[in-house]
Amino acid sequence: MTKNKITIAIDGYSSTGKSSFSKAIAKRLGYIYVDTGAMYRAVTLYCIDNGLIGEGGFPDTPEIIRRLSEIKISFAYNNETGKSDTMLNGVNVETDIRGIEVSQYVSSISAIPEVRGQMVELQREMGKHGGLVMDGRDIGTVVFPNADLKIFMTADPRVRAIRRFKELEAKGKNVSLKEIEKNISHRDYEDSHRTTSPLRRAEDAVVLDNSNMTLEEQLQWFDLLFSKVVGATKQ
Repeated sequence: MTKNKITIAIDGYSSTGKSSFSKAIAKRLGYIYVDTGAMYRAVTLYCIDNGLIGEGGFPDTPEIIRRLSEIKISFAYNNETGKSDTMLNGVNVETDIRGIEVSQYVSSISAIPEVRGQMVELQREMGKHGGLVMDGRDIGTVVFPNADLKIFMTADPRVRAIRRFKELEAKGKNVSLKEIEKNISHRDYEDSHRTTSPLRRAEDAVVLDNSNMTLEEQLQWFDLLFSKVVGATKQ
């Protein structure tokens, strides 16, 4: 196989730093970065704003499916931050989708087969030409099962909760560490046990446990892995 640019699929648990890692890799390689988690968060925000999550936090699945055609998701480059912002029906929702309320419901919305089907179709369209870094829960298993490089990210749950707490605190969000730990545990279970495209490591994915690693150390680890993969694809 000879390719100038490869497809990189990154999966893993919530709050393992997938987005930061993936963005840094994409910038390093000059690749396109797609945050699939943001896409599902945008759908979840739409459902919250339109009253499609009922008592007990249960989604109104039939109505969500009926309205899927109304949900338009795209990414727009932000000149101030140098990053891509998530757009929902033409509105910048990058900040709104990162809140604890969206985090609370995103797993149940993501589990709806029709929602996943629409998002996967869009994701495949984005990455059909390679030169792409995409992160999520089912990238290496469902979206791009033939990706040239697959990485599965994990970290200690307590470490992940502290990271998430600091991230939200820096954004001025008033949340407790206990609440975040509970949310992460709930999401881990739901993501791993859903019927459609559950979170799991692809057999050919390389595991990155970054519990005790800085981002720079993770990038050094990636550089070594990438050189081996690119060397193999040129043979």
